[in-house]
Amino acid sequence: MSATTLTSREFNQDTGRAKKAALDGPVFITDRGKPAHVLLSIEEYQRLTGQHRNIADLLAMPDLPDVDLEIPPRLERAKPVDLS
Repeated sequence: MSATTLTSREFNQDTGRAKKAALDGPVFITDRGKPAHVLLSIEEYQRLTGQHRNIADLLAMPDLPDVDLEIPPRLERAKPVDLS
């Protein structure tokens, strides 16, 4: 695994190069000489986060239990705004 560093300008001008480099390791994208972002392959991201889902899983609505939520009414009134 090798890391690659690109400036923001290089990243914007050649995203294909960045995507290819991300297959071999993280791609650090700098802004004004300082690391600002990291580009990872989806496989590496899933490995790091422990998420192994596919796009269908992400788009599916989860089955959530019913939740009773009681929100009390607000009793205070809005104050008039002085626009003078």
